[in-house]
Amino acid sequence: MSSAERLVVIVLFDGVDLLDVTGPPEVFALLRREAADGEGYRVVLAAGTMDPVTTSAGVRILPDTTFAALAGRRVDTLLVPGSVEADDTGRTRAVADPAVVDRVRTLAARSRRVASVCVGAHILAEAGLLDGRRATTHWSTAAQLAAEHPAVHVDADPIFIRDGDVWTGAGISACLDLSLALVAEDFGEAAALRVARQLVMYLKRPGGQSQFSVPLEPLSTTRRTEDLRHHITRHITGPLTVADLAEHAHVSERQLTRIFKTELGTTPAAYIESARVEVARHQLETTDATLDRIASACGFNTTDTLIRAFRRTLDTTPTEYRNRFRSTVRVTAPR
Repeated sequence: MSSAERLVVIVLFDGVDLLDVTGPPEVFALLRREAADGEGYRVVLAAGTMDPVTTSAGVRILPDTTFAALAGRRVDTLLVPGSVEADDTGRTRAVADPAVVDRVRTLAARSRRVASVCVGAHILAEAGLLDGRRATTHWSTAAQLAAEHPAVHVDADPIFIRDGDVWTGAGISACLDLSLALVAEDFGEAAALRVARQLVMYLKRPGGQSQFSVPLEPLSTTRRTEDLRHHITRHITGPLTVADLAEHAHVSERQLTRIFKTELGTTPAAYIESARVEVARHQLETTDATLDRIASACGFNTTDTLIRAFRRTLDTTPTEYRNRFRSTVRVTAPR
């Protein structure tokens, strides 16, 4: 490895998601082609043994090295992919094998930075690397991550998040966005742009871009919570106070808060704000309505309240969001 190369270690284990493993190396390989003076990364795939690893797609991959062989070596970037399985109800659940978690914890201590791809965030969480940090993962397992690791500030909406020297990425193709962001940090925006062009990708899908409408995804669903969710949607422009919702559900305010925390994974106020932001996002993407009109139509009442909600939930402003994600098909707002 030349002095200009940075060592990237990708963790392998049986059942690992194939694209999580192969996506980032494609980005890093293109950087070498585009960079000068041998700058770039040296990517190695590490596993418990040198035996072939069978991925979730059934494709077998040969490791480059073993975890034991890496003992004592400094790692620039540790990349942790993930794996999922279906539970008894048919829902997708992330898997975090204890042996893999132990290896990741050990390697992370010798790494300049650590990044998870997709549901690899669950492995980082099990290793204690996400405690007190903001993190994302694939939308389908975000509720699981939040429930199993309350010390992690799970934000299921962005396609990737950086919190200090720990990065977490969302699902599937977001591994390419995450990898481009790592390239931009290490070698500059111009280098990342050249790689993005080779991939026929938009360089800067910002980390705050939504991967799915997940803040409104329930941890579980009952007839009562479904009724509350529909009630909020139907009365989105109204005050929607905790007292109003409790009266509608025929429960105490304390019990209502417990229902939201247990079944929706959030507070009533946070859920209502997320619901209003969803409506506002749709209008920003598909209409020419003014911010004042959108704020009123979503129950925010003032533009300032709308802007603060967007900053809290999406880390951007309504105007910036509209400029990035407005649809080419517009719907003229009613007069």
